[in-house]
Amino acid sequence: MDIIISSLMLLYNLLTGSGDDSHAAGQIAAAYVNSAVGQTVIQPDSPLTGVEETETAAPSGVKKDPQPDTPPIKGIYVTAHSAGGARMKSLLKLVNDTELNSMVIDIKDDNGYITYPTTTPELLEVGDAKKYIRDIGGLMAVLKQNNIYPIARIVVFKDTVLARKQPELSFLHQDGTIWKNRRGESFVNPYRKEVWDYNVAVAKEAAKLGFKEIQFDYVRFPEGFEDKAAFLTFNKTDQTRVDVVAGFVKYAREQLEPLGVRVSVDIFGYAASVPAAEGIGQDFVKISNDVHVISPMVYPSHYSTGWFKQKTPDRSPYETIKGAMFDTHKKLEPTGELKPIIRPWIQDFTASWLGKGQYLKYGKAEVEAQIKALHDTGVTEYLLWNAGNKYSPGVSYK
Repeated sequence: MDIIISSLMLLYNLLTGSGDDSHAAGQIAAAYVNSAVGQTVIQPDSPLTGVEETETAAPSGVKKDPQPDTPPIKGIYVTAHSAGGARMKSLLKLVNDTELNSMVIDIKDDNGYITYPTTTPELLEVGDAKKYIRDIGGLMAVLKQNNIYPIARIVVFKDTVLARKQPELSFLHQDGTIWKNRRGESFVNPYRKEVWDYNVAVAKEAAKLGFKEIQFDYVRFPEGFEDKAAFLTFNKTDQTRVDVVAGFVKYAREQLEPLGVRVSVDIFGYAASVPAAEGIGQDFVKISNDVHVISPMVYPSHYSTGWFKQKTPDRSPYETIKGAMFDTHKKLEPTGELKPIIRPWIQDFTASWLGKGQYLKYGKAEVEAQIKALHDTGVTEYLLWNAGNKYSPGVSYK
């Protein structure tokens, strides 16, 4: 998932904006983030949360689901290492023995590596490939034989590989060195059309391989970018960061939809509960208008005291997910016919880093509580996240 390691003030600025972004209202503070599973804990400005009615009417444009007859998708995250390794056998059994029917597989990972040995010159000229999935054709055949709906996860603008290979496509310090975040990762510049075309080219190859859906992750600028932009060198236009990011999503959807594949985007779950995060360029509604599926990451461990009236949201999986879905529906209500399928990422891991008394050990009961909350709010699709792909046994995924 989209993983942020940042301080309280960085995430506060990310959500509320500063300087030119100070009109992005909401006294939202953020605290702890776990690097292993990408959990952001957020503090609300009051015990109650709600969606500000700041959205305008959905823009004109034609968006058509290329797979309208697809049954509700219930899937799991699968790393490239798992997909190309011994763990795939147990993951196949999990899907075959339950109501699950889909796998989200890393095709361009969090470092920026293409995860299979592509031989396409245009992709290798820009990026780099690994052999995590040695036989991509064989993998696709296995997924088809098992009636598993294949989703290709592509990490877009967090791309250390491309930043190192072509620094001019990244963000540079005044001395010409590449900017890195606290984890040593670099991003590439969403203003650069070359970056758009490269990621769309990876997606097109995934579609040709047989993936039914392309899921874009890290569709944003670096965290806290509004405080960094003035000190970094990079190409830009007069467009806002929000419009640039939304522009990529629209472009990608228009390029991929004719191939018969769906386009989905991962987005922070709390984006449905706050105004647009202009610092990183994400607007929940604008992105949703141009995707077939939106996947908010609504893990209960994202939220801290006060969200959805919960003292400890991680210990209240049903109430937290229900509140997040209420905000999601409210946020998307103005989009009308452009409203995408809502398919959230839910939590199947234990957030022990939250500290004693702040978390539950997640297993069958906690996963099923989240699924019930989705059903009770009219959401029939979901994806389960566990960074190590170790999913709780005995869960009913109905």
